[in-house]
Amino acid sequence: EVIGFRDGYKWLAQGDTTHVAPLGINDVTGIFQRGGSVLGTARKNPAKSEADMQRVDAVIRGRLASDVVLVSQVAEYIIGGGGKRLRPALTLLASGAAGVPPAGPGGGPQHELAAVVEFIHTATLLHDDVVDDSGLRRGRKTANAAFGNAAAVLVGDFLYSRAFQMMLTAGSMR
Repeated sequence: EVIGFRDGYKWLAQGDTTHVAPLGINDVTGIFQRGGSVLGTARKNPAKSEADMQRVDAVIRGRLASDVVLVSQVAEYIIGGGGKRLRPALTLLASGAAGVPPAGPGGGPQHELAAVVEFIHTATLLHDDVVDDSGLRRGRKTANAAFGNAAAVLVGDFLYSRAFQMMLTAGSMR
C-alpha cells in the first residue's frame, strides 16, 4: 500500500515494514482507479492533506477580494458551489514529489500556485458556460444563468488576470 510521496519517490507499507521506490505515473492513476484521494494517500497523516487543502481554500478566498461588488458576488457564488478541487490537489502532490519544502503555518508557494490552477480552471468554466449557454453545473445555476453573460465573462477575465498576478508573485520560474 502506498502511504506517501516525496521527492519523486513513494513510500510503501507492507506489514510493519516500509519500503521506498521511485514514483511512477501508474502510482497516481492507480489511486484514482481505486477511488482514492491523491492527497489522502498518506493515510498515516490525513490531517496534513486536509490542512493543505484548507490553506488552498484560504488563498482562493483571500485572492478573490475585489472592490467591484459584482465581481465579489459572482466569485463567491462560484467558489461557494464547491467542487472536487482535483487540480489544486494534483498541484500539491506534484510539488511534494518534486521536493518543494513543506510550507509553514501560513502556507507556501505551492498553495498559491494550487489556487492559480483552480482560478484558471474556474475561468475557463465560466467562459465555456457562456459559449455553450449552459444553465446548470453540478445541479446548480451557472454564473451566467444567475448573473448574466456579461457578469460571468467579467469574472472569468478577473480570475485569469488574478491568476497571472499570483504567478508573478510566486518568486520562482520553476
